[in-house]
Amino acid sequence: MRLLSISLGKAGPLFGLNHPDYSSVASAIHKKPVSTLSQASPVEIKPLGVVGDEQADLSVHGGLEKAIYVYPMEHYAFWNELLTRETKQVVNLQHGSVGENFTIEGLLEDEVFVGDKMSIGDLEFTVAKLREPCFKFNATMKYKGAAKAMLQSGKSGWYLRVTKPGTLTAGVP
Repeated sequence: MRLLSISLGKAGPLFGLNHPDYSSVASAIHKKPVSTLSQASPVEIKPLGVVGDEQADLSVHGGLEKAIYVYPMEHYAFWNELLTRETKQVVNLQHGSVGENFTIEGLLEDEVFVGDKMSIGDLEFTVAKLREPCFKFNATMKYKGAAKAMLQSGKSGWYLRVTKPGTLTAGVP
């Protein structure tokens, strides 16, 4: 497995400021890379996740059991094709677009089990659970069937508990 990027996001209105419900639904699903293979900046990882990353609804996101959301890059082609077909617009998702903190390659959901221990660099993690997407994923992907497609395809990614915090950079094995 290789860590391709580390991303974080700030909580804000899910639907944008011009939508009638802008103030009632907040999200931090819109993540942006802060460390990539081409710009490998050190990022601090603590027990609650990537320093600077926010969650809007702590009842379903974040916390010790969902500190880091991991998503395989191998699935991006699936989403680009599906979303291009369903939205009738060319889609080319970037790292962090699925809401993940770690974009990886070389490890998929059928190789990962709850309780598995993982090391990336000097840091240690435990797989806590698979992602269960909600309506915010549909809104972000601009496709009302996105959450269902994620579950049916098995391309959900997983959450990690941080068991040994420290500093990481993209590209570290």
